[in-house]
Amino acid sequence: MPPSFRLALVLGLVVLIGAAPARGQPADSALTVGSKKFTENVILGWMGTHLMRSAGRSATHREQLGGSRFLWEALRRGDIDAYPEYTGTLRREILAGSSVDRDALADTLARYGLAMTAPLGFNNTYALGMRAAQADSLGIETIGDLRDHPNLRLGFSNEFMDRGDGWPSLKTAYALPQSARGIDHDIAYRGLANGEIDVIDLYSTDAKIERYDLRVLRDTRNHFPSYRAVVLYRRDLRTRAPAAVTALKRLEDQLPADTMQALNARSQIEQRDEARVAAAFVNRTFDLDATADVDTRADRLRRYTADHLLLVGISLGLAVFFGIPLGIVAAKRRWLGPGILAVVGVIYTIPALALLAMMVPPLGLGRVPAIAALALYSLLPIVWTTYTGLKDISSSLRESAEALGLSAGAKLWRVELPLAARSILAGIKIAVIINIGAATLGALIGAGGYGQPILTGIRRANLGLILEGTVPAAVLTLLVLALMEGLERALLPRSMRS
Repeated sequence: MPPSFRLALVLGLVVLIGAAPARGQPADSALTVGSKKFTENVILGWMGTHLMRSAGRSATHREQLGGSRFLWEALRRGDIDAYPEYTGTLRREILAGSSVDRDALADTLARYGLAMTAPLGFNNTYALGMRAAQADSLGIETIGDLRDHPNLRLGFSNEFMDRGDGWPSLKTAYALPQSARGIDHDIAYRGLANGEIDVIDLYSTDAKIERYDLRVLRDTRNHFPSYRAVVLYRRDLRTRAPAAVTALKRLEDQLPADTMQALNARSQIEQRDEARVAAAFVNRTFDLDATADVDTRADRLRRYTADHLLLVGISLGLAVFFGIPLGIVAAKRRWLGPGILAVVGVIYTIPALALLAMMVPPLGLGRVPAIAALALYSLLPIVWTTYTGLKDISSSLRESAEALGLSAGAKLWRVELPLAARSILAGIKIAVIINIGAATLGALIGAGGYGQPILTGIRRANLGLILEGTVPAAVLTLLVLALMEGLERALLPRSMRS
């Protein structure tokens, strides 16, 4: 058996063994709370988790999962049981096509099998902001004043760029002449402080407004609706876990705006873990004894590494298991080859984040969709190098094999694949590099891995946390490439090693 196929079969067995538990996980009675990838929502998610636990329910928190639409669909599918949301987002973005009146919001949610708590107390509306010193020098106090300064650079969060209540409608409402670019919300603050951006979108309870001395521009046309914080949950939770719903409702009207802003500051500015910030609040407010056990850096590194190895190992195994045969078919079947190469090429042009998001609706949250997306993303180098390695075999060697009277199958296994093995292994090495980097995005869909500290570090502007994910990912890449070199030397015939 040629070395490239021995490697493919070994990795394929790893796939079959490793993927089975991922696809057949036993049902768990634990409830799951989700949250978006900004600090306030993470804190609120932890509050709900702590309160559920205090009511005697087993509850987990999947934090930093993505944007509003992503969490909404996850809740409807049952991937999560509850998550914090805002009334303005529900009415103007998620349910924008339904013309939902504020008083009818609960009835509309019921049609989707969902329910919500009463408002938690604060209104975290959208706003535009800029450095106070710059606003004073230009005489800007309202959003409408931006019309007189068309050269200002606007940078808004990616979700705000596309929302029904975001930039497109705001630009029209105020007849603003500027264009805007999308940028991560937390990074936008640093761009504003560095003078690279002039205007960004804000959440009115952001702790960084005061820290960076920003001017919140008045919305004189009342473009932004009320964004009262609530907790959305599945209606069947009332019968499955009524104590959990009662626990979530304890948050109603308990969080005035100044309290929420102070809690955000403890995480964003004082760099405290959100789980502990939330635990301190619910303990003080409701006389509980919730605890938040935060892992040490070494513990986190072990957990992130195990998650990342699982994602990379299984997805790479799948890519090898299917990629090499696809490359063989592409090389041997002229009428199929161009189509196979075109399809894997098109898949690779899809941004990794978009491919991950596309896997979630059919497969849910967690490792399975991440593994599927990463396997598809890794196909291109393996298919192409297999195809190229077989096509590059000289005609004289092919004729020699035919002269020996070998069948087509024997010629492939005993001559062609061994000669193409070096090219195939090179493709697998490239796939390793692609896979390890792209796997960091899996944290956005609850798959864990090195992306988890990177997302948290970006959100808190904490370089140490960012390096906690990027440095191990780089080290893992070097180690796996060294392992691949060793495998290549062990598997290739001695005449081909050098």
